[in-house]
Amino acid sequence: MPVRAGIRERHPILLPSARVTVHHAAGVGYQRAAEVYESSRPSYPLAALAALADALPLEAGRTVVDLGAGTGKFTRLLALTGAEVLAVEPVREMRERLAELLPAVAVNAGTAETTGLPDGCADAVVAAQSWHWFEEPAALTEVERLLRPGGALALVWNTFDTAEPWMRDFQDIYFRLAPRDLPRPPLSSGLGDAGWRKPFESRPGWGAIEERHWPNPHSTTVADIVDRMMSSSHIAVLDATAQGRVRAELESVLGAHHATRSSGAIEMPYVTDVYWVRHG
Repeated sequence: MPVRAGIRERHPILLPSARVTVHHAAGVGYQRAAEVYESSRPSYPLAALAALADALPLEAGRTVVDLGAGTGKFTRLLALTGAEVLAVEPVREMRERLAELLPAVAVNAGTAETTGLPDGCADAVVAAQSWHWFEEPAALTEVERLLRPGGALALVWNTFDTAEPWMRDFQDIYFRLAPRDLPRPPLSSGLGDAGWRKPFESRPGWGAIEERHWPNPHSTTVADIVDRMMSSSHIAVLDATAQGRVRAELESVLGAHHATRSSGAIEMPYVTDVYWVRHG
């Protein structure tokens, strides 16, 4: 299925707001770091978008809900398919940035568990870089309510490719500083993702999980790598003194690796993991 080269313009739909409850780290951390989040995170390979558009499918005349849309990193790609996109994002600063970047996409102040969207409004639901934040049983109940018969749920993550030694050190800092109750995304190379799969195994109506993976190198700079760490929700929520310690440790680690001593562009290695499963 071809991916369109432009975003279809339309007037945003005004949808009812839902009661918003999010993890403290996400609610406060992303509130503080919305701008840096947008600039320091990678996008996603167009090959991954095209494969997902074929599998779901996504095209003109169909509707996709984007849960936990953030600043719209994946939302803007979904819009390229020609499908109508309904974004859901609970953090106001993220939502405002999304609306600024994508004025033709409707965005609702809901959560994955309570979107505020009508029954049977979607042919597909997507969660990019966000499913691990959700209360999965409640989110699945909401997805089932939103999906039309035969609809599908797709989960997308950019994960750290720790084959590169400095990325292993980066990930070690990232997870060591995370509080115990912080929801974690799947680890690099598909490791550590068994937890999110389990509810599908015993829940009626869901088919087999299908998956594909793509390398997704992100051209960046050392300064942006530091911003990437500092805009992580559990780091952004820290006070200035604690943030200063994190920054100093990371800068020391990056200075110890030849690959991250450059003052110019360097490559931050990611893998894009895409999973989809059909319901009904």
